[in-house]
Amino acid sequence: MKTIQIASLIALVATTLTPAWAEENEAVKKDLARLQGEWSMVSGSADGQTMPEEMRKQMKRVCKGNETTTTMSGQMYLQAKITIDPAKKPKTIDYEMTDGFTKGKKQLGIYEVEGDTFKSCFTKPGAERPTDFTTKPGDGKTVSVWKREKPVAPAPEQK
Repeated sequence: MKTIQIASLIALVATTLTPAWAEENEAVKKDLARLQGEWSMVSGSADGQTMPEEMRKQMKRVCKGNETTTTMSGQMYLQAKITIDPAKKPKTIDYEMTDGFTKGKKQLGIYEVEGDTFKSCFTKPGAERPTDFTTKPGDGKTVSVWKREKPVAPAPEQK
């Protein structure tokens, strides 16, 4: 009898949690899909300092699946596994660094994605998650705004 009660309780919990989990999982898939592709940085700042334009123009990021790679002048700057939670306010994003100068560390951030614009704010590894998209001198935060690269249409065939 006790086995039946335990099995019933497990079934009840599973059927109660499954719809909520599926809904959250769909939101994650949807936002992760919106992050895919190639991006160019349109603005960036760290510790309250605006990134020099020459440097900003060289920054690119590519998101493929749950991994992102950021390059500067074609050289790998960082590579990370992404974990997002679009249900949080603001939405949260974590980078588990798999390559680059912070390899093996985790950075906590927040993000927004609207159309072809992706905005993020991260703290340095080991620091608490930021709560807004601002940075000031000495706070260890970086804020960046990226624009999706438009795919180049193939040239029409010559006849």
